[in-house]
Amino acid sequence: MAKPRLSMRKIKEVLRLKYHCGLSKREIAQSCQIGRSTVADYLWRAKQAGVGWPLPEDLTDQELEQRLFPPPAVIALQTKALPDFEYIYRELKAHKKFNLTLDLLWREYKEQYPEGYQYTQFSVLYRRWRDKLDYCMRQDHRGGEKLFVDYGKGLSLVDPQSSEPIATHLFVAVWGASNYTYCEATLTQQLPDWIGSHVRAFAYFGCLPKIVVPDCLKGAVSRACRYEPELNPTYADMAEHYGLCVLPARPVRPRDKAKVEAGVLIVKRWILSALRHRTFYSLTELNGAIGELLERLNSRALRKVKKSRRELFVSFDHPNALCLPEKPYEYAEWKVATVNIDYHIEVEKHYYSVPFRLIRDKLDVRLSAHTVEAFLKGERVAAHVRSYLPHTHTTLKEHMPPSHQHYLEWTPSRIIDWAAKIGPATAELVQKIISSRTHPEQAYRSCLGILRLEKHYPKERLETAAVRALKFGVMSFKSLRNILSTGLDRLEKNDKNSEPALPDHENIRGPRYYH
Repeated sequence: MAKPRLSMRKIKEVLRLKYHCGLSKREIAQSCQIGRSTVADYLWRAKQAGVGWPLPEDLTDQELEQRLFPPPAVIALQTKALPDFEYIYRELKAHKKFNLTLDLLWREYKEQYPEGYQYTQFSVLYRRWRDKLDYCMRQDHRGGEKLFVDYGKGLSLVDPQSSEPIATHLFVAVWGASNYTYCEATLTQQLPDWIGSHVRAFAYFGCLPKIVVPDCLKGAVSRACRYEPELNPTYADMAEHYGLCVLPARPVRPRDKAKVEAGVLIVKRWILSALRHRTFYSLTELNGAIGELLERLNSRALRKVKKSRRELFVSFDHPNALCLPEKPYEYAEWKVATVNIDYHIEVEKHYYSVPFRLIRDKLDVRLSAHTVEAFLKGERVAAHVRSYLPHTHTTLKEHMPPSHQHYLEWTPSRIIDWAAKIGPATAELVQKIISSRTHPEQAYRSCLGILRLEKHYPKERLETAAVRALKFGVMSFKSLRNILSTGLDRLEKNDKNSEPALPDHENIRGPRYYH
C-alpha cells in the first residue's frame, strides 16, 4: 500500500520550518504531526530538486509538486525506509489489551514498504531506539525559543441588565526560559478570541518566540486526529505572518506544556484570587484589573534566583527572540467555497465574482475584516473589498464571459431611444417590457431581440406588430416574432384601412346618440 502524500501546504510548511526556522527533523515532525522518516523523505526530495526557502514567487503548487514528485523511474531510493518508531511505540502502549505484537506491526510495515527490513533487523532497530528513551525528561529551555499558551477557567462577569453571571476564560502565555507571563480574560475560546489573544500577547512582549506550544484545542487544531491533526488554517496563517513555528502538545501529555500549566496555577493564585471579592460588569473592566496585578506578578522576585520574571526576560528571552513585523496580523478566516454557474461564490451570505472559467471548482477563500480573496491551488484568482450587505452581488467585469460583458454597455434609455427610431408603439412596448421586470437587466435580452427583428422585417411591419402586441397585452420577443411570422401584423393594418364608413339612414342613430 502506497504511503499517502501530504498536502502541498504541509510540504511547504516542512520546508519553511527547516530552512527558515532551522528546526531539527524531530521538531518538524512534532510540529506537523508526521513521522521523522516522512520529514526526511521530503527534505531529501527538496534537496534533489534544488528547492529551498523562500520559494520563488512565480512557483505554483503544481510546479512544486512536479519537482518534488517526478515520475517513479526518476527516483531511486538508495536506502531502505526506516520504520516510524514513535508510531510503533504508541501503538504497543495504547493497545496492550488487544495483545498487539511487534510481529503484527512489522507485517503492516512490510505491506507499506515491501523492500523494507526483515523482522529480525526491524525488531533490533526498534529496541535500540526504545532503549534510548527518556521516560521522564527534564526540559531545559533556551532563551527566546518557546512560548507556551493555554486556557484556564476565569472569573465570572455580572450582566448589568439581568444580573446573570457570564463565564469567562483565562488566556495565559508563558516564556520557557524566563517564565515571563501574559494573561487576559476572554468570553470564548473560539478562533477570533484565540487569535486576538496571541496578537495582544506578542504586542505586550514586544518580540516573538521561535516556537509556540499550544494545547490541542479547536482554535489550534481544525481536525482532531491522534496521529496527524491538521492545524487550523487561520492559526497557520498567523504563524506564517509572524515567521514562527507552531508545535502542538501531544494529547493527554501535560508535561509537554508544563510551563503554562504551572503558569495558569500561578495566575489563578496571585491574580484571580486577589480579585475574588470584586464584581466586574464588563470584560474591559476585568482585564484592566488583571493587567495591574500582572505587572506586580512579573515584577516580583522569584525565590530561588532572586530576580523577577521581567529581569529574566530582558536577560534571556528578549535578546534571542524574533522581531515583530511592521504590521500586526489581521484576523482572517479560511473557508472553502464552490463556484456556482453564475461564476460567483457565496461567502457570509454575500456573492463575489471569480473568473467564469472556474465554474464548479472548489476555492480556498481568505476572509478578513476588509478583503475577500479566493485561491485555487495556492494561486490567488480573485480579490474583492468585503461587503456586509446580505444577498447582494459584487461583480468585476473582467470575471464575466465576453457575451455577458456586452450587456454592461446597455442602459434602459439607450434601448428605448433605439426603439423610438422604429416607431412610438415599439418604444412603448420596449418600455413596458423593461418596467415589468424586477431588474432592468433581466429585460435586455428580450428587448434586443425585438429590435434586431428590424434586420428581417421592415420598420413598418415591426411597428404594426408592436401595435397589435400592445392591443392584446403580449409583452415578449417570442409573441412579437410570431405576429410577424404568421402575418398578423398585415391583418391589423388591413382591418384599420378597410374599416367601412356607416351610411346615413334614419334608423342609424350614430355615436352622438349615446352621449
